[in-house]
Amino acid sequence: MKPTYDIVVIGGGPGGYVAALHAAELGKKTALVEADFLGGTCLNRGCIPSKTYLKHSEIIEQIEKAKEWGIETGPLTLSFDKMKKRKNDVIERLRGGIAFLLKQGKIDVYNGYGSLFSGGIVKIKTASGEETIQAEKVILATGSTPAVPPIPGLDTVQYDTSDTIFDLPAIPKSVIIIGGGVIGVEFATIFSSLKADVTIVEAADRIVPTEDAEASKLLAKVLKKKGIKLHTSAKVQQVQEADGVKTVVCVDAKGKELILSADTLLVSTGRRPNLSATNDVYLDQNGPFIKVNNKLETSMPNVYAVGDVIGGWQLAHAASTEGVVAANNAAGIADQIDYKVMPRCIYTLPEIASVGLSEDEAKKQGLEIKVEKFDFAGSGKALSAGEPEGFTKVIYEAKYGEIIGVVMVGPHVTEMISEASAFMYLEGTVEEAAKMIHPHPTISETFYEAAMKAVYKLKKEAVLK
Repeated sequence: MKPTYDIVVIGGGPGGYVAALHAAELGKKTALVEADFLGGTCLNRGCIPSKTYLKHSEIIEQIEKAKEWGIETGPLTLSFDKMKKRKNDVIERLRGGIAFLLKQGKIDVYNGYGSLFSGGIVKIKTASGEETIQAEKVILATGSTPAVPPIPGLDTVQYDTSDTIFDLPAIPKSVIIIGGGVIGVEFATIFSSLKADVTIVEAADRIVPTEDAEASKLLAKVLKKKGIKLHTSAKVQQVQEADGVKTVVCVDAKGKELILSADTLLVSTGRRPNLSATNDVYLDQNGPFIKVNNKLETSMPNVYAVGDVIGGWQLAHAASTEGVVAANNAAGIADQIDYKVMPRCIYTLPEIASVGLSEDEAKKQGLEIKVEKFDFAGSGKALSAGEPEGFTKVIYEAKYGEIIGVVMVGPHVTEMISEASAFMYLEGTVEEAAKMIHPHPTISETFYEAAMKAVYKLKKEAVLK
């Protein structure tokens, strides 16, 4: 007789394991099926290893900057083996933490490839054979894999994706990154700090094209200062390899051919959903992704989907939030997903963090908005820390002053964006933000300063009327 569960979650990433833990907290008999390591892409091949290396990058930059401050050190040496060991230690510790939580929640974990069949049947291919379990409700959280474009010659070249780049045996001398989105610019920051010669090729007219234009412009300026070469509006025509050297042929916006060479090639052009668990059932799709409603329900009764497999933000914290909503609905507690306040972070040096609407998005929606910006060059803490490049921008509704978007560029802004998120979640205004006392000197004051500038302008306008 096959084991029966109230809720079975297929996929053990940040959407899946959070959904399983929440379902168990609600008293549901829960199983989690994971083909690889617990934690999914985020923990094993994404957020955590890249942020570990980015911390190394930050330290390297600080050491070099300290020379200008009268703090001298000997020649800087880099041990890539030790860096990799630290990265692996962090991953294994977090994996162990997830396993402990699942065990504590009395969740049965199946290590194998899960496939959904009609009637709530889940078949699991394991190393020793196949198991079948029965579910009343199923939550699909199978994530995504790197999307590799059909570039001529790519199938004959040894290249890396974000899934494989962490397996490099040594620091490369030179790297070409195809794709200047979030993943591409983060890896560019890492390799540049490790003294590799880095080139980014991006088809759009700017790097991180989904983010604020001013933020993109400032990041591009800083990356160029670090020696990173940026080729935007560049279409890759073909790639080839000879004697271990990869050559990328591009055409720029003016039709000029560019020939670029490096010993390492990273293809970073987005991700595609992993639909392997649904080959034996029919689910409505939204383009390549599984289609869901605001309850995370799919077109198949009692089946939910969360995370990268449904598209949208494709962020770990978005997946976890979706996992909680899906688990609530699967457990009979009505809930709906709300993406209005979804922070987005890019962990380059400087960092970029944003939440809510950008200027362009607000204008496209026909909203009457005002924008205020405070540059970090006016921040005592930023100047004393030697990190004056950056800004905090507040986008607010013109009539009532409600904050509808915030963009931050600079040091530690990925930690600071939650303050802006809290204001937006509570429908706070620039007047309220300007009344909130901030400690001095801090980078977080820049949010207060931007709000104060907005309030001064509003008062001036009121007087003139």
